Amino acid sequence: MRGFLASSIGVATAAALALPLALPTPALAAPATGALAPVTPGGSTQSLPLVPLGPAADRTPGVPGMSASPRGPETQGLAAREVKTFSLVGIVWDDAGTELHGRVQVRTRSARTGTWSDWQDVEIHNSEHAADPGAPERASGRVRGATAPLWVGESDGVEVRVQAEPGDAPATRPGSRLPSGMRIELVDPGADVPVRAADGKNGGPVGDDKGELVAPGLTMEMAESSAANVPHAALGADEITELNKADSTADAVFASDGELSAAAAPFIGPRPRIVTRKGWGADESLRERAFVYTSTVKAAFVHHSASGNNYACKDAPAVLRSLYRYHVISSGWRDLGYNFAVDKCGTVYEGRAGGVSKAVLGAHTMGFNTNSMGVVVLGTYTSAAPPAVAVDAVARLTAWKLGLFGRDPRAKTTLTSGGGNRYPKGKNVSMNIISGHRDGFATECPGKKLYGKLPATRTNSAKLQGR
Repeated sequence: MRGFLASSIGVATAAALALPLALPTPALAAPATGALAPVTPGGSTQSLPLVPLGPAADRTPGVPGMSASPRGPETQGLAAREVKTFSLVGIVWDDAGTELHGRVQVRTRSARTGTWSDWQDVEIHNSEHAADPGAPERASGRVRGATAPLWVGESDGVEVRVQAEPGDAPATRPGSRLPSGMRIELVDPGADVPVRAADGKNGGPVGDDKGELVAPGLTMEMAESSAANVPHAALGADEITELNKADSTADAVFASDGELSAAAAPFIGPRPRIVTRKGWGADESLRERAFVYTSTVKAAFVHHSASGNNYACKDAPAVLRSLYRYHVISSGWRDLGYNFAVDKCGTVYEGRAGGVSKAVLGAHTMGFNTNSMGVVVLGTYTSAAPPAVAVDAVARLTAWKLGLFGRDPRAKTTLTSGGGNRYPKGKNVSMNIISGHRDGFATECPGKKLYGKLPATRTNSAKLQGR
């Protein structure tokens, strides 16, 4: 698989890939109270520090579970206020190693109707979706603790309450205290990324540092990301087209320069249609420039985004752009954490940059990111059943991607833990080749309802491979 993993990125444009492999990472320092984080192309992020809240009598009535005396659990938040338009919210704090134990609730005002929502719970996942401990991405000094994000739709007002879980006393029980540096992140996904030339102006062709043409309508970062999918799609393509089983095998053999193993070739599933990062409007200037790979793909971890189900399928690209900004700008990761995303209508999207057919290192299952792939189904599937088309899309995607690496979706594999809350670093763990996030980390993800679909997904994925 050596040639397959290396692929033929250089075929697209040597000029684009010859550039330095690092970009400045956006600063994560908290702005002054009420200030907005710098606006970048493709959206914006407002970062508002939380403040201590007074006694319950001074707060908005009707907030469930938020009453507290001055001697009770610590409570922070923000009073209802008007803000710049946003569509996704989350809470972050300074230290990624500090866990938040308590309850996070928000309510938002619709920018279209002017009405306020009911209070909504924000899922607290305490960095279970993250790079492995000790990995360069985790040890960068930029990573912050974060809740799951919540998609609320286009909004222009927000109120937030965060209360630590009850404890005997702040000095004796960590659960009664909140992490330091807590902020609410309000993410606007923006529209598709404006095209910028190498000189920073909008529009026109992009040149390299010598002024040579790279590709019409592509920034340097966009060209690099798109080139990682050549020869599966042309440079600048918005999607990678669907192929039948025979054509998928031929495509894989060609991409591997003939090094695809004889054992793998007969069992590559039909390639699904995949919307590229350009297709969903990723702002490639946000992520770190280099791509990071592992040696193979031994397993696929299935996730849910826990961002809620209140989105239309036409809005899925905006949801994905918001998650991307939340992972990079707010949480301090090098790129979107997941390798692929699936919306509730069954559309598959390219996630972390580096090439859909390659073993790209993600940040989705702490402890088991190496030699695995992460697939997130957009939505929350703890009590709501995932749509059948979304589950089918996971089966189709894994049949193809796992087939490229000779994996039988019904089988088990052994992964070595990189450290986490469930398995110590260095422990060899036997897992299903298609596993849920909870199999590698103590978490509810991917939700009870989606997790219950995995046995059938393994069977269907194997059938699509011809097993």
